[in-house]
Amino acid sequence: MEIYRSAADLEAALGSEIGPTDWLTVEQSRIDLFADATEDHQWIHVDPVRAAGGPYGATIAHGFLTASLVPYFMNKLRTIEGIRMGINYGLDRVRFPSPVRAGARIRARATLIDLRKLDDGAVQVTNRVTIDVDGSAKPGCVVELLARYYFADAAGS
Repeated sequence: MEIYRSAADLEAALGSEIGPTDWLTVEQSRIDLFADATEDHQWIHVDPVRAAGGPYGATIAHGFLTASLVPYFMNKLRTIEGIRMGINYGLDRVRFPSPVRAGARIRARATLIDLRKLDDGAVQVTNRVTIDVDGSAKPGCVVELLARYYFADAAGS
């Protein structure tokens, strides 16, 4: 777990990778709950019998389920202290190079690739987050996560 206490700490971390996190198992029950929440009940996600004969040999997690776990993993990788507010600002370049089969273990690592100073001591950071799939040569998801942090000290120091 990395701890950042200022915009200067974040700026000093540019280019550095943190992680990986511990493994998280993506159970079929989580996939089913995501299907219910999003109304995406495609057989490749929710029908283990049919999916067994499909291209991946099992059900797979929705790509957006995998991407939705990015905030969970980021909270395991780093803490930013001294902020009055932090917000997710968006995602860039979201890719799903490899499927995440039901029962697979995933973990994440992140690299701070950009930092822009905003008004009032705030910063916008871009982290490239890679979600590894245990046993796969390719990651399950690679995404650029944009976040804004507003430091309690308006100077951001």
